Amino acid sequence: MQYTKLGNSDLNVSRICMGCMGFGNAANGQHTWTIDEAHTREIVRRGLESGINFYDTAIGYQSGTSEQYLGRALKDFAKREDVVVATKFLPRTPEEIEQGVPAQQHIEKMINKSLENLGMDYVDLYIYHMWDYATPLYDIMEGLNNVVKAGKARYIGISNCYAYQLAKANALAEKEGFAKFVSIQGHYNLIFREEEREMAKLCREDNIAMTPYSALAGGRLSKKPGETSKRLEEDDYARLKYDGTAKEDGMIISRVAELAENRGVSMTEISLAWLLTKVAAPVVGATKLSHVEGMAKAAEICLTKDEITYLEEPYVPHRLVGVMAQNTADQAKEKHVWSTGNQKL
Repeated sequence: MQYTKLGNSDLNVSRICMGCMGFGNAANGQHTWTIDEAHTREIVRRGLESGINFYDTAIGYQSGTSEQYLGRALKDFAKREDVVVATKFLPRTPEEIEQGVPAQQHIEKMINKSLENLGMDYVDLYIYHMWDYATPLYDIMEGLNNVVKAGKARYIGISNCYAYQLAKANALAEKEGFAKFVSIQGHYNLIFREEEREMAKLCREDNIAMTPYSALAGGRLSKKPGETSKRLEEDDYARLKYDGTAKEDGMIISRVAELAENRGVSMTEISLAWLLTKVAAPVVGATKLSHVEGMAKAAEICLTKDEITYLEEPYVPHRLVGVMAQNTADQAKEKHVWSTGNQKL
């Protein structure tokens, strides 16, 4: 496994980050395809054995049970100082906004609950999961800075935002002496490359680490046409993101399959090897031991310049999808879906 510094931090992370959205009680959350605690433990243990020291979860994943499963596994299989743990919080719920709950108070409540779920005194990276258009940016940045000052998080990151929002937030933090975002977790993979327009350039200039989610496009970049999985069949959110461009993306997926066959490796390894030429550490989910093996091997593959060009050549511009494409009303609805689960904790 290869390792790198996470942006402008002193965190030494594996080039592969294990995404934990697939962990948690399948009967208690947004997804039906997640795995139970016993299987979670097997996967985390194999990840550690493979050299993966970077783990990403969120309070919104299966009503906090992802955090709980991950925390207990890491406690049993690793020393706290040997792993880098990231978790995420969502903006205030509509009810909190109506009640006038300050963002700073909300963030404190969220980090405290996440630490309780994880069974930890601190997280290494605390991530702002979704931009809150109903809250002043100053309040968000002050709340996050309070978390860092209290020693509950070493650094902060952000997810699902535009380049101008990240630049604006870090400019405010610099002006006020607050903690700055050291990483961005956006939507980026071989069949969705819109982050290359502005975000990737900003991150290169300011040394902000890119740790994209959906690295395998919900499994589409790891399976040949016709192959399926429980997630592919049941993940409505991933279908929302990818079904509309399935025809255009099919050529790229076919080229991934072709290169994988020529090299005698898996499609996962080819897809992630390409992404590793662009970012610090992609967030890759795993619900089977074979997934862990594929993501670990990807860090050892070095694609040629011609292979990279061959994979990139068929790409056509895509419309924004998912969180980034939603209007304010839709975002409020999505926040409510996630946060409703949080209230069950």
